[in-house]
Amino acid sequence: MIEWILLILLAIIVLYLLFGIRIIRPTQRGLVETLGKYSRFATSGFNWVLPGFQRMIVINVTEQMTDIEPQEIITKDNLNAQVDLVVYFKIRSDEKSVCNSEYQVRNVYQQLDTLARTTARNVIGTMPFRDVNSKRNELNAKLKDILVKETKDWGVDVLKVEMKEIVPPKDVQETMNKVIKAENEKEAAVDFATTRETEADGKRRAAIKEAEGLRAGKILVAEGEAQRIKLVNEAANKYFVGNAKLLRQLDVTETALKDNAKIVVTDKGVTPQLIIGELPLTKKEAK
Repeated sequence: MIEWILLILLAIIVLYLLFGIRIIRPTQRGLVETLGKYSRFATSGFNWVLPGFQRMIVINVTEQMTDIEPQEIITKDNLNAQVDLVVYFKIRSDEKSVCNSEYQVRNVYQQLDTLARTTARNVIGTMPFRDVNSKRNELNAKLKDILVKETKDWGVDVLKVEMKEIVPPKDVQETMNKVIKAENEKEAAVDFATTRETEADGKRRAAIKEAEGLRAGKILVAEGEAQRIKLVNEAANKYFVGNAKLLRQLDVTETALKDNAKIVVTDKGVTPQLIIGELPLTKKEAK
């Protein structure tokens, strides 16, 4: 009987010890409370608590996302825009930050969601819809700065705030679509005109190049002709100076024959002499 009692007690002790085992993953941290009072910080790995006297609160320290439900916000120009936000954050892994995330705020996830919605409403309400739609990066940075400042005691790092969607009223959306279409058509027309201008400029440059080529060709031809004439003149001056003198004498002789002159042929050339006082030859003498 005593043995059975001992076995039962041993089993109870083993079960008690087993119930106190806590395994924490690397992405988690633990806060151990003893009778409702914080007692120690638990890191990743094997941990043990006293069942019934202690409990462990496990906190996720990885990056998380709070998907804030879409809400309607009235912009500065009185347009009801539907805004959808996403907040990326993480709880810092040190002991103080983990304790603050649990003990300084009721529920860090709900509080961050509510704070983001309120902040977005306050910031967007001071901006016209055009700026809200076109300056998203600036708006996201501004929302992040405000959230970081407001959550500095929560042990939370706000990593990024993204505006997923901004939906204006239907009539405003239709007007915006028409404006965008007109702007796109304008840009297309400008691009077309620029292309035609570039094409015309290319043709003009090609025509100029062609004219310059023809001009250069004609200059080369003229220079070649001038060079040819120069060579011919040089050759004539070099090889035909004496012959030119003889040709000149022959011209003079031909002129003299027309005037009934006597021709004297010597080794020095042909010398015309005029017949003075002689009668003309008879036909018999001429034969």
